[in-house]
Amino acid sequence: MYYGEWNRLKQSGITKDEEAKLMYGMLFSLKSFVNKISPIDPKEGFLFYKTNKYALHYVEVSSGLKFVLNTDTTATGIKDFLLQLYSKIWVEYVVRNPLWTIGSPATSDLFKAKLDEFVRASPLFGPKII
Repeated sequence: MYYGEWNRLKQSGITKDEEAKLMYGMLFSLKSFVNKISPIDPKEGFLFYKTNKYALHYVEVSSGLKFVLNTDTTATGIKDFLLQLYSKIWVEYVVRNPLWTIGSPATSDLFKAKLDEFVRASPLFGPKII
């Protein structure tokens, strides 16, 4: 739907399409794994994982739309950040755009500008976000 980068320090060496497919496959597998091994009903499911280099945060809203953000390992409050991004940016500038159709990429310049403004204004933004 949409892909953006802020302060990425290392490139993956593969195309964006290949990277997106790998990300989708990994998230699908991890979510399925967590749902199967959880001793309780995981209402929120898989939310994040952390390595020694970065953390991956994942939120899926009720419509099935998924938001993923990679950060440094010290970032906090990312779930709330992603939910605000959904309600304040995605809904306002994509869903309410009469030219956008469900399932198509978000291409609006206004959406891209508002998203960039939202991310850069966040206390999460800085030299450590990857």
